[in-house]
Amino acid sequence: MDSPGGQSPENAPMPNMKGMWTMLLVMMLVMVLYMIDGNDHIIGGALNVVFQYLDFGGQYPVLTLMIVGAVMIILSSALRTILTDTIGQQKAQAYSSAFNKELRQARLENNTYKMKKLTDMQPQIMAKSMESSNQMMKSMPLTMIVVVPMFLWVRYFVNVTLVDSMRIISVPWAIDGVCLTDSYILPAWILIYSLISIPFGQIVMRVVRTYQFKKRLQEIESGTDEEVA
Repeated sequence: MDSPGGQSPENAPMPNMKGMWTMLLVMMLVMVLYMIDGNDHIIGGALNVVFQYLDFGGQYPVLTLMIVGAVMIILSSALRTILTDTIGQQKAQAYSSAFNKELRQARLENNTYKMKKLTDMQPQIMAKSMESSNQMMKSMPLTMIVVVPMFLWVRYFVNVTLVDSMRIISVPWAIDGVCLTDSYILPAWILIYSLISIPFGQIVMRVVRTYQFKKRLQEIESGTDEEVA
């Protein structure tokens, strides 16, 4: 039996099994690549033929991490942009946010009519969200094909290219610096690499989204946007 504040089991969307399988395959791919690379750094060593020009002989490890992080973010962002509908994802998020806000308000006001009406719409909203998630899942394997090998090259760079004295870098939270191979739950080089690449990734994504939104606005103003026409 339907309730005003929820939805019946028969109307509830089925779990996104395809997305779960995609995530599982991605995790298996990462594990396989790590096993192939191993302690001999097979993949990292092979990629060093190309990326050796970015290691600067190990003299500037932070600069190398910044450049490789930037290359990885730009390539992965480009792939996601090509393979997913960013505008559609933003629309789905906006619909979901507005729907949840209205539903919360209806519950606070104990407006059973509005709650029933919104509950009937809930499967459609969830379907839009799932469609957006599926697009992200589809792009993930190709993105990982770019990200994981580059990550393994950074591992090679830290463990093989850099000698012991080069692995010490200055950071704001340690007066004497930190060694990139030291472990803090994760190796220090992973933490520092993430600190460098994640903010840059946010900047790149904002630039890409701004460009896409401006392009869509131009299409709407010129009357060439199919969704508006």
